[in-house]
Amino acid sequence: MTARMSFLTVALLLLTAPALSAQYHDDWVPRPRANVGLNFIVSEPVGEFEEFVGSGFGADFFGRLPLDPHGFLSLRGDLGFLIYGYESKRVCFEGIGCRVQARLQTTNNIFFGGIGPELAIPMRSARPYVHAFLGYSYFNTSSSLEDLGGWDSEFSTENFGDGTPSWGFGGGIEINLKRGWTPIDLNLGFRYHENGRVEYLTEGDIVDNPDGSITMYPVRSDANHMSYHFGISFGIPRGGDDRGRRR
Repeated sequence: MTARMSFLTVALLLLTAPALSAQYHDDWVPRPRANVGLNFIVSEPVGEFEEFVGSGFGADFFGRLPLDPHGFLSLRGDLGFLIYGYESKRVCFEGIGCRVQARLQTTNNIFFGGIGPELAIPMRSARPYVHAFLGYSYFNTSSSLEDLGGWDSEFSTENFGDGTPSWGFGGGIEINLKRGWTPIDLNLGFRYHENGRVEYLTEGDIVDNPDGSITMYPVRSDANHMSYHFGISFGIPRGGDDRGRRR
C-alpha cells in the first residue's frame, strides 16, 4: 500500500507538471554546474520484509548533473547505507576473565547505490522532482569490539553478506534557502527500493556456541523498503562568467 501511494504521488507530480511549470521564472540568475547533497534517512520495510525487520536509519550522499539548460532533466546518482538491526553486549576474554571487558556490537546494514534520470519543475523558490534508478544493494552483518569507554578497536568481522541488483523510484521537493552562485536547498522526499529476494541476517540470527563457534540462521525473502529522507544540497558554481538560468 505504501509503495502504491508513492507511485500515485509520482504520477500526480508528472500530471501537474504543465501547470506548475507556468510558475517558472526566466530571470537571469546563476545556475550551478551540478549539485551535491546529504540526506538523513528513515526506512520502513515493505511486504515480506516487514515480517522480519523493523524501521531503520541511515544516510545518503547524492549528486545531480543537469542535462538541459533549464534544469528540467538531470542525471542523478545516490550512494548510502541503512542500519536495520543492532545488538550490543559485554564480553570477557578467555585466559583473562572479566577483569578486562569489551563491548561486542553487531549491526545489520544495507549499502546501496543507484543512478538514473531525474525530472524536475524548476521554480523560483522550490523544485518538485521525481526520479528513477537502477543500482545494487549489499546486505551486510558485521561485528566489532570496542572498549566500554566507546573507543573503537581494530577488531571487526563481516559475519554475512549478500548482494542483489535493485531498482526504484522516488520524489520530493527542494526548498531554496540561499540563492546565488552556490545555492543551498532543503531537501524533503521519499524513495521506493525494489531489491527482490536476498539472504540476510536479523537481530538474534547469530548464536554463540559454548565452544566459541557461531551458528547463523539467515533469512531469505523479498527485501523491499520505503525510505523517507530530509537533508541539504549545495550547488557547485560554474567557472568564469559561464551563466545560466536558475529558479
